[in-house]
Amino acid sequence: MSNPLEEAVLEFGRHLRAERDVSPHTLRAYLGDLEDLCTYARSVGLTEPQALDVSLLRAWLARQHALGRSRATLARRTAAVRTFTRHLHRRGLLENDPGLLLGTPKRTQDLPGVLTQDDAARLLDELDAQGPVGLRDLAVLEVLYGTGVRVSELCGLDIDDLDTGRRTVRVLGKGGRERTVPVGEPAVRAVQDWLRAGRPALANEESGPALFLGARGGRLHPTSARRIVHTRIAEVGEVPDLSPHGLRHSAATHLLEGGADLRSVQEILGHASLQTTQLYTHVSAERLKQVHRQAHPRSVRDHESDSR
Repeated sequence: MSNPLEEAVLEFGRHLRAERDVSPHTLRAYLGDLEDLCTYARSVGLTEPQALDVSLLRAWLARQHALGRSRATLARRTAAVRTFTRHLHRRGLLENDPGLLLGTPKRTQDLPGVLTQDDAARLLDELDAQGPVGLRDLAVLEVLYGTGVRVSELCGLDIDDLDTGRRTVRVLGKGGRERTVPVGEPAVRAVQDWLRAGRPALANEESGPALFLGARGGRLHPTSARRIVHTRIAEVGEVPDLSPHGLRHSAATHLLEGGADLRSVQEILGHASLQTTQLYTHVSAERLKQVHRQAHPRSVRDHESDSR
């Protein structure tokens, strides 16, 4: 049986869904975090939204830390509760907003795994593109790497979203934001081959305008797209196993290594904040340092002398 705090969380979920247009993934994550908060509040005898104060929130987060939650999880849970208490304050259910008093756990910025440019070329050049499924899989990997789109964005593409003449694709990103992304000639060619000789063999009444189709003819699902990437990388061999997000990381890194400016990469990837895109400058810097250590005649000796 729900209590007033849990009812407030359900109402908050409806608000996020109807008015904030958050992604299904973000919605599930936030509601899961707040359900955990409700469980903790109930365990200490608190069931009203008005009971949320900074002491309770800090105690809940401290318990999360004690349970070994990662910094990324703690940061997300802090963000979820801040958004929730701000909503309650605006609705008049909280006199003050305790979320404003919470610190934000610093997230570790792990460098994303990426392919080298040679590995990316080998993956796409050696992929067996025989038959309708092979043509589709090659087109999927070419578009993921060639545009840097998210896997959900790839699966949401319709045939008309690709402009082969201008070599661009119209992408609907997070928060319903639309952007136009350039597409290279290999990706355009792979998609055209798929549309000509692959898609008609899989299409049925369930296909609609979807650009990429699953084995049963419906729109390709992100889970299936992830499986395609892992399977095809494994078939090539000696290429690091990556997810579709890893291909997105690779695309961004290779753009920067090729001389693209940060703002352009931000536009291509659809990042709302330039700070998110700046992660890839660290990836490129690490790659450059590795090349320098391997190739420069004084790099190793200087590095060794520094350590003495």
